[in-house]
Formats: sequence, structure tokens, C-alpha cells
Amino acid sequence: MLHDIFKKTKKAKKSFKNKPKTPKIVADIHEKNSLIISELHKSSQIRLELAPLKIADYIIGNIAIERKTTNDFISSMISKRLIQQLRQMQIYPQKLLIIEGDLENLFKEDTKIHPNAIRGFILSIITNYNTPIIFTQDYLDTSKYLITFAKQQVKPAIEPSMHSRIPKTIKEQKQFILESFPNIGPRKAEKLLKKFKTISNTLNATEEELKEILKNQAKDFQDLITS
Repeated sequence: MLHDIFKKTKKAKKSFKNKPKTPKIVADIHEKNSLIISELHKSSQIRLELAPLKIADYIIGNIAIERKTTNDFISSMISKRLIQQLRQMQIYPQKLLIIEGDLENLFKEDTKIHPNAIRGFILSIITNYNTPIIFTQDYLDTSKYLITFAKQQVKPAIEPSMHSRIPKTIKEQKQFILESFPNIGPRKAEKLLKKFKTISNTLNATEEELKEILKNQAKDFQDLITS
């Protein structure tokens, strides 16, 4: 008996297509010798790409991430280099600063900067430069944050709405009409039709009946119909 090898290939292709996309982290090439890069290389959860970045140490999606050890943070604060880097990062929709290491190093007595000045600078980064700060323990902790952050950027597939194409069947047309109401997406529209069968029954349903699907939005839906 001959096997249909083309059929198998087609199934494999379909399976590959549905496979979740592996998130990518782009790291500045100057970070290549860091222990963080070594940890990222080991991970099978992300794809790592080294590139000469003009801004930030890491890019994940449209997010720029700058990393400083506690010692780097103090020195870049004194030299005002960090201010320049924060300004450059403003072209990205989202920014993040990672400060890595023992926090006691930031407030040591032999530090050239007064602890209150450091606290004020940290607050300035958050408020004036709209850049959140994450404090990590070491390179291993930093790499775990980067991997977790990258995985969060891979958004699940959004269920297509009837508004993305022209409805052809009567069922699609009914769903199209219900999706035209505020806060009713594909799933809610489908559930409403399954419960009430017709548009007319849905529009004439009581608030209590609608609550089963629309929850606290049932009253808003009914108010819109009767207003």
C-alpha cells in the first residue's frame, strides 16, 4: 500500500504554522561577553540576536532596555551619561532601566554622591523620563527578567471579528449586527445568538436574561436599545 507523502507534508506544514512564535531579544554587541548573554544563549524560550545598537543594551519588540550595575549607575550618574542615554531612549514607545547588583552599593558611605541625591535621581528617571526601573540581584536574575519580559510580548492570536470581512451567510450577518454594539465582540455575539436564536429575540430580552452573557454590561446594552 502506497502512502500519500504529500498529504503528510501538508499536515506537517500546518502544524508548523500553528506553532507559537518564539520571542526575540536583540542585544547590543558590546554585551557579547557578559554572563547575561551566556544565559540567554542557553535558553530555548527565546531567540537571541546580537547587533550594534545605538540606543539601549537590549531591544524587545518596541521596548528599549538599558542595564546598569550599581557601580555603573553611580559612575554614569556622575558623568551624566545616563541622562543622555535616557533622552535617546525617548524615541521608543516604552523604556525600561535595569539596575543590577546589591542595593547597598548605591548608598555606601564612601560613595561620592549623597544618598538623597541618588534617591532624587531615581525618582527623576521614573517621573521626568517616564522610565520604569527594575532592581535585579545579579546577571542570572537579570536574564530571567529579560526572558520573561520577551515571552510576555508574544500576544495570543486575536479572534477575528466579523467586521474584518464582509459577512456572507445569514449567521454571519446576524453576528455582524450584534458586534456593532459597544463592548460586544465575536464571542459574546456568538453566545447571544446561540441563546436567543434571532436578533429580534436578543433585542427584546430582559436585563436578567442578558446578564448571563453580558454580565454588568447588560443594562448598558438595554439602555442603548430603548433610548
